[in-house]
Amino acid sequence: QVQLMESGGGLVQPGGSLRLSCAASDVSLDYYVVGWFRQAPGKEREAVSCIGVRDRGTFYEASVKGRFTSSRDTAKNAVILQMDSLRPEDTAVYYCGASLYAAPDCSDYRSRSYETWGPGTQVTVSA
Repeated sequence: QVQLMESGGGLVQPGGSLRLSCAASDVSLDYYVVGWFRQAPGKEREAVSCIGVRDRGTFYEASVKGRFTSSRDTAKNAVILQMDSLRPEDTAVYYCGASLYAAPDCSDYRSRSYETWGPGTQVTVSA
């Protein structure tokens, strides 16, 4: 079973950028739909973005569309979430989940179960 590890979180000022990585061990991520989720203190986990398989594209929630970009780094066996124009409301622990069985175009990524999750990385946006 693929194991995931997020990295790249940290403290950044509003308007700044961070680049998160969701790296996999042993098994290629190319065959997995990868979803990004976040959870702020006192709130439920919410969907952020998804990258499909077989060039089926990416999907972004309205709150991050135009600011966040997800891509695959095949050489590093990772999925990247580039976060620009960060806002204080983006503060949360960010998680990636991977699924072999999700719809390849991410059409069900919000509601499905993922076979594996990373432990999360903290993103704090504050002046």
